[in-house]
Amino acid sequence: MAFCSQETCAHFRDRLTPQPTANRLSLSKQASSQSQCGRSFTSGGRRHNAKTRFSGRGRCIPCHLACVLSLHFTAPHWPWEGPQDKAVSDSLTEVMHHDGGTIATYRAMIESLDRNIAAVLRALQKSGKAKNTLVIFTSDNGGERFAKSWPFNGMKGELLEGGIRVPLLVRWPSQVRAGSITQQTAMNMDFLPTLLDIAGVPPDSRRPPDGESLLPTLRDATRVHDRTLFWRYHAHAQGAARRGQYKYLRIENNEFLFDVVADPQERGNLNKRQEAVFLELKDAWARWDATLLPYTQQNATWSNKTQNFLPDRY
Repeated sequence: MAFCSQETCAHFRDRLTPQPTANRLSLSKQASSQSQCGRSFTSGGRRHNAKTRFSGRGRCIPCHLACVLSLHFTAPHWPWEGPQDKAVSDSLTEVMHHDGGTIATYRAMIESLDRNIAAVLRALQKSGKAKNTLVIFTSDNGGERFAKSWPFNGMKGELLEGGIRVPLLVRWPSQVRAGSITQQTAMNMDFLPTLLDIAGVPPDSRRPPDGESLLPTLRDATRVHDRTLFWRYHAHAQGAARRGQYKYLRIENNEFLFDVVADPQERGNLNKRQEAVFLELKDAWARWDATLLPYTQQNATWSNKTQNFLPDRY
């Protein structure tokens, strides 16, 4: 994701093109749709010039100040195929090929991701807008199959740290000190209020965002405060709450309290030793959960247990 100028978006659209790979279709879609503004494009049968951006609501808005570019890479993900794996791609009968993939394939997918991100950053630098452009790199969940997020346990589909702890890298030379590291706990839902804050636009008071602006911490990594975060996941009745160093975790009928700072592997269950903290976080999670719609059997979910293709799970 990048918060950038109109000229930069046009530059990306013209310069960032996929190399011939087995993932050509998905990469082509990304390359053709990543720019919301550019020299000209067609939307809804209407032609728009470089000074306008189609809002998606049937109207054009000025785009001479800034725009948002959101670039989503499929890899590393199913299907497990690298840039040179066209034969694998042609042989697939379904995306989730449980007989496919190797560590070497996974490495090739990661290296391809790195090369394409580097192409984005080179294009940004060439445009002359790099200094004042915020670039965010992150993911939506922990890894699966070939990913091991040491020192965490767990994976995609689980509320253990390995399922919910993801990288978050930010590049903004004019505002963020290079090499700085913050201990501030954050979530993907913080990006909306952060970008609004940067743009000087207040959130919609009728639908306030669940997250908070990270702009103060981006500018000063030492600005850290405690906050309480909640998760729930339908498969195996999972729930979690994090406040400071402590995390409440429920999986089916088992409940835990972990100090995820001192014990990131989540091995020492403190629910008896720190019973007051355990009960406080458990109650906070229950009150939060009560504000949400209940899960039903019709809700889709992902279970590493019932999929029956991971021998090290359950």
